[in-house]
Amino acid sequence: METAHPPLDPLHSADDHASDRYDLLPLEVPVKLVSILGVLVVNAFIAIRTTVLLRRGAIQPALAMWVFFTIAVAGSLSTYLMDGGFGLTDNILNSADLILCSYVAVAILMFGDRSTRFSRFDLGCLAAVVAILVFWAFTRQHASTNLLIQAILVISYAPVVHRLWTSDVNTESFAVWAALLLAPIFSLLSSKGTLATLYAVRAIACTGGLMILMARAELRGRRSRQPDPE
Repeated sequence: METAHPPLDPLHSADDHASDRYDLLPLEVPVKLVSILGVLVVNAFIAIRTTVLLRRGAIQPALAMWVFFTIAVAGSLSTYLMDGGFGLTDNILNSADLILCSYVAVAILMFGDRSTRFSRFDLGCLAAVVAILVFWAFTRQHASTNLLIQAILVISYAPVVHRLWTSDVNTESFAVWAALLLAPIFSLLSSKGTLATLYAVRAIACTGGLMILMARAELRGRRSRQPDPE
């Protein structure tokens, strides 16, 4: 006697019903896990490497830039969460960056030399940061403010860009900034929403541009050390 089978849904083919068995293990889960772990591992490396280099006196990162990052990243994450109803892991780069930037700023305060302190140029950039945060406090326009905060995060590069552009010495670590470039690439695998994607793309563009300036400073330094031909 043959066993009766339930009728198939007329709106779906047999192949559709067979594929339903595999929906219990969607590809999205391992991809998101790889993305989250990738960002966290890279940021942990950045924190450790930065601490080691600071204590050796091998780098002089701009304190102002990392203070800007901390303020702007906190505002970016807050407006992202309020605007779209997303969770912390939906914009893992922004979430992990808040911890990283706060840590690096404290590390620079503890181990950095006087060249890493605030200058008049840095204070001008800080004023721009505060102005946009005041705008958000009054308007509560989360999406618009998030976009303006991305501008803050671009402004945050100004101190180190100014330093690298006018100097023949590269004061930054290529390993650290290469990791800062890798983290947003990982995050794009799990980013949800336009604002999360924009955050990662902005980070890739700014970090890539800064590394070009670092290479330029290295090249200028090597040329300046070469003896003049007689």
